[in-house]
Amino acid sequence: MKKIFGLMLSLSLAGGIMAGCAAETGNTTTAGTGATTTAGTAGTTTAGEDGVTADAVAVNKVYVSPQWVQSVIDGNQPESENYVIWEVAWGEESDSPTYATGHLKGAVHLNTDKLEEPEDWNIRKPEEIEALMKDYGVTQDTTVIVYSDTPANSADDRAAFAMLWAGVKNVKALDGGLEAWKAAGYELETTSNQPVAATEAFGTTVHANPQFIITYEEVLEKQKEDNFKLVSIRSKDEFIGTTSGYSYIPKAGEPKGAIWGHDTDDGSYNNADGTVVDTDVLAGFLSESDASMDNELSFYCGTGWRAAMPFLIAYEEGYTDISMYDGGWFVWQKHDELDVQVGDPAGDVEYVQVKDLSDDKATK
Repeated sequence: MKKIFGLMLSLSLAGGIMAGCAAETGNTTTAGTGATTTAGTAGTTTAGEDGVTADAVAVNKVYVSPQWVQSVIDGNQPESENYVIWEVAWGEESDSPTYATGHLKGAVHLNTDKLEEPEDWNIRKPEEIEALMKDYGVTQDTTVIVYSDTPANSADDRAAFAMLWAGVKNVKALDGGLEAWKAAGYELETTSNQPVAATEAFGTTVHANPQFIITYEEVLEKQKEDNFKLVSIRSKDEFIGTTSGYSYIPKAGEPKGAIWGHDTDDGSYNNADGTVVDTDVLAGFLSESDASMDNELSFYCGTGWRAAMPFLIAYEEGYTDISMYDGGWFVWQKHDELDVQVGDPAGDVEYVQVKDLSDDKATK
């Protein structure tokens, strides 16, 4: 697999410039004790009269520490000149379990429905995503910082993936989510922030990285190549066809030829402290099916959330032969003629077509 080395860090810091995500009004609270912790991907961290400082990170580095995000808010990173922060979750702001009780300073709530079309839950059309980004103040040069409430919640990973696909150059996800922010002791606010529309054009064609998403038709073509691996990021019960894993998906199974890459919902892609694992862990999962990081890898799940996490882990370490089969099992099981495996390919497995599957495998 191709890997890009020698990605340059920007070492210049923008002093004292705050490009807010929204108006700074409302109440603030302290999320724990001690706002000067030193940990995570941002490196050495200090807090002084000018706020928190942290080492710069590479543009392609996605998962970043609370300290680094706070240093952006405090105006001590190049990204401080032009950034937005999104709390990402399904549903409106009023549906969020955490936004009203405390969110990062300037954070705007983003409903994942704005990213996904309602029929197949795929990423919306390029023109729809471009309009969304304009409404939310994003150009290709805006740093988009996303987070969710818990480490295993992949709503923010889904948003980060969509922004990279669209063409945003610098996309970050708060490693460990809101839980990590609270543990670091940084400030929260309860203001209802609203997005501020961009006044400039996005700056490039949306989508700038179409290769990040493939269709089921492309999966079928790529499966003719020995080096291609379709990687299921679902629970073991979903993988072997015991359940679909979703209340609205009636059939269970996997596309024929898929290998199991473990699940994100059960914490398999998080370290004990909630941060994401690196590609060594991903490589270990792949090795269970005689695959490796040298293969061309396309990740999928039910509808696209969980698959975003291993994609981003590989992306930030420079791997390029990676994609997401965005349709996932949801789209695959809609096509009667497609081949399916039910069971464990390493043991007891049955190969059938979608039309042969029962319609009683939705979760209750």
